[in-house]
Amino acid sequence: MKRALVTGGSGTIGASICGALGAAGFHVIVHAMRNASRAAEVAAGITAAGGSAEQVVFDVTDNAACLRMAAGLLQKGPVQVIVNNAGIHDDVPFAGMRHEQWKRVLDVTLDGFFNVTRPLLLDMLSTRWGRIVNMASVTGIAGNAGQVNYAAAKAGLIGATKALAIEVARRGVTVNAIAPGIIASPATDAVFAPDRIKALVPAARAGTADEVAAAVLYLVSDAAGYVSGQVLSVNGAMVR
Repeated sequence: MKRALVTGGSGTIGASICGALGAAGFHVIVHAMRNASRAAEVAAGITAAGGSAEQVVFDVTDNAACLRMAAGLLQKGPVQVIVNNAGIHDDVPFAGMRHEQWKRVLDVTLDGFFNVTRPLLLDMLSTRWGRIVNMASVTGIAGNAGQVNYAAAKAGLIGATKALAIEVARRGVTVNAIAPGIIASPATDAVFAPDRIKALVPAARAGTADEVAAAVLYLVSDAAGYVSGQVLSVNGAMVR
């Protein structure tokens, strides 16, 4: 059974990704930092449905913690799927942005990608089969006022995705990014009124976490073995 680590697995999108991977036969490692109880619920739900899962709790910005995490996981064998889904935003116009707001957003997205992926990579490469999926954003492609830090982080993640894909292609490992648009969740529901969504999105609705999870499921499948270094947008034609 292939093992899949999903960072940010306790969130709305992360939980859907974990559920989809569990249903597809992966052993799912559900990550959380603050919301450990929710990660435990997600793992328990996968197990109750006949799948296999466990939870892990660590800070993706803490390199030492990530090294300990990797060492523990690798004792049971390689992790062949990594979904770097952990991310935060701290929105404010750039002129008023504090250094800590800039740094924290980049730390979670970019340092998190490095800290989690690098120590697991060699063991993945040794199996000559692996899938790395990085959660970018429509903002990383098109930008958005008030989100210079978030746009920079997600655009940087797209660049890292393309570069790493080239490095590992000969070893049967693919690296791709998914760029969601407006996805229904408690957080987005509080920001985007239905009329605003209809004005912004040609599809005239928000996407669902399950639609993002379906994109992840494709990219980690054998069918996507020749798809690498790509950005798959899930945004209802919001950005083309």
